[in-house]
This record gives sequence, C-alpha cells and structure tokens, in this order.
Amino acid sequence: MKRQTPADQNGMPDRFPVTPVNRVRRMPDRGHYDRATIHAILDAALLCHIAYVIDGRPCCMPTSFWREGEHLYWHGSSASRMIRTQAQGIDLCLTVTHLDALVMARSGFHHSVNYRSAMVFGQARAVEDMEEKRALMDRLVDRIYPGRSSLIRPPNASEVRATSIMRMEIETASAKIRDKHVSDDETDYADVPAWTALYPVTQVLGAPSLCPRQQPGLERPAGMADFAPGARLDEVMTATWRRSFG
Repeated sequence: MKRQTPADQNGMPDRFPVTPVNRVRRMPDRGHYDRATIHAILDAALLCHIAYVIDGRPCCMPTSFWREGEHLYWHGSSASRMIRTQAQGIDLCLTVTHLDALVMARSGFHHSVNYRSAMVFGQARAVEDMEEKRALMDRLVDRIYPGRSSLIRPPNASEVRATSIMRMEIETASAKIRDKHVSDDETDYADVPAWTALYPVTQVLGAPSLCPRQQPGLERPAGMADFAPGARLDEVMTATWRRSFG
C-alpha cells in the first residue's frame, strides 16, 4: 500500500516529495522538505534571488518578494526584459539565504557558516487583471509595513501600467540548514593550538531617520510596532508577514 503523506489544515501535503529537482545532495542530513520549515525561511526574508536563463545565458535577479499560501509574488518594471522573459512560463529557481553565524575551526576545511536557505522551483506568470494587480501592489507594501497601504496615496493608473506583478506557484522546494558550533576532526582538538570560535551574525534595524519635510504632529503608525531599533530584521519580517497574511 502506498504510504500517505500527512496534510496540513489546508489539505496540502506537509512535505514536498523528494525528487531529482529538489533533493539536497551535499550534506543531505541538513536537508528539509517540510512546508513549515521552508515557509518560515521564506517569510523571514525581504529579498530573494531568482535564477533563470535569458537569451541562452544564466541570469540571477535580486528582488523583494512575499508568499501567500503556495504562491510567491514579486514586482518589476513592465518594460524590463527580465520580467518579460520570466512571464513566458520558463523554469525559475528562487532562493533565500539567512547568514546566522561565522564558524572558525582548527582547519580551513572545517571553517564554516551557520545558515538557513531555501530553494523554490516553478514557473511564473504576470498578473494581468488590473484590479488584482492594484490589490497586490498594496499587499507588497503591507507585507513589509502592515496596514500602510491605507495610509498612503494609492497607485495611479500610470504606476499600475508601469509595474508588473509576477506570481509563481511553488511546485517543489527544499531547505538546507546548518546550526551547530565548531566541528573539527577529533585529532585536531588536541593537536592544533588554534583559537576557535563562533560569531553570531544578525541584521538589525537602526533608529529611524525622519523625513525633513515630515508634516507636524504625525505619530508612528501602529503597524510599525515591530520596527524597534536593534530588532532583528528576520524576526521583524516574520512578524510583519504574520500581521498581514498569517
């Protein structure tokens, strides 16, 4: 009897099947295929890199993005050759990486970094419906700053025409995580008198620099509560994603 894959509350299998496309080959014990882990890595990120082939050459485009369910969204100029190429339904690979620590070992071979990464595969299409595109342009803002789209000027017709919103269904994906301290060859612990350590790495927010033309009497919006100086960016992005989509 074929083994059934457990499903989440939306009826989706809670793990992506392991295939030649998403299989983690190097250090397979670091591989993760469950949607919860992959979604968490994606939702903690503001930027991704999208790799594909254009005119026979490899290309990798950095851009902001967000996830809603099993779809990823990003935006670009309607005049962009890269966006027009992506919209043709070609194969794409979207990646996210969080650098969490520098690891100094007793040999160059065992120097490493701690990280959380995800690779997502699929094809993208441009959102053509103008009202849906307007709504997604608002959600792009709200993904980072919850509720802000209701406080600012909405996009005008020219801005909507100049913007492409891309949608990609997550066909398959995998994550790879290293989360451990120094790991040396056993003999090196006693034989190599080298100073070793792990340095945690985080991106943190600084204090806001207010616009010099700010209108008087304005208070920080409630949706910015998570944006405290010193807050970790990945934790803020996770919190704002949950406020808008969770």
